[in-house]
Amino acid sequence: MTARPDLHEANRQSWNAATMAHNSHKGDQASFLRRGGSTLFPEEIALLGDLEGLDVAHLQCNAGQDSLSLVQRGARVTGVDISDEAIAFARALSRDSGLSARFERADLYDWFASAGRRFDVVFSSYGALCWLSDLAAWADGIASVLRPGGRFVLVEFHPIAMVFGPDWRFAYDYFNRSPMAETGVGDYVALSGEGLTPDGFKTGVVDFRNPHPSFEFQWGVGDVVTALAGAGLRIARLVEYPYANGWRPFEGMRDLGGRRMAAPEGMARIPLMYGLVATSH
Repeated sequence: MTARPDLHEANRQSWNAATMAHNSHKGDQASFLRRGGSTLFPEEIALLGDLEGLDVAHLQCNAGQDSLSLVQRGARVTGVDISDEAIAFARALSRDSGLSARFERADLYDWFASAGRRFDVVFSSYGALCWLSDLAAWADGIASVLRPGGRFVLVEFHPIAMVFGPDWRFAYDYFNRSPMAETGVGDYVALSGEGLTPDGFKTGVVDFRNPHPSFEFQWGVGDVVTALAGAGLRIARLVEYPYANGWRPFEGMRDLGGRRMAAPEGMARIPLMYGLVATSH
């Protein structure tokens, strides 16, 4: 599939609207970060390893909370996102928290072509891949901005979870490769409550309805691994988890502690997210 900048543009507008709703539910994020708070979960911390003194590119960084948490771990961070609102918020949060990072607003595919520099680590996480219209070009872009011996780290919701509707009934085709038109990026922060607000949950915007439609893409684990391998990266680790960090999309999900959300008691376990490390030669 070739890249679809027309759909990316629709998604930019949808994310601009949603980002304001998402951040309305979060507490004083700058103060939270100044006090040493972090929005990173143990899984990505473990996969990322030591970041002290390293140059890190955070792809699809959203409003910068995770990017600035990477700065706390000693990294020099460049965050990239398509949303104007997200990047504006990230820059303000960087200023107000005292954690210095570079934030760039760009369609990811355009950014790969113009980045002009390389990084020790490239990182992406949680709900990022479904916005990518061309997985091969994405993987080639990652390879192009990694230094020799660098690593790409991904923590993502498992695509098998994406076949279910909210009631755990099969609703979507795992192997669908056509763009899926949606009513717009929803307010998943409100739905997940404290799962995605370690700085404290606020009611904020109520009954958010996005005025801009969005378009998503379904990629299987095999698609992701094949794209990265095809770009010349070596898969060093692939791990699956029977819970989802912070995200509570289905009925009856239970908190295992540490904001890890699992399927209801008595339901057979399935992978709800996965992590991957790929290295450059």
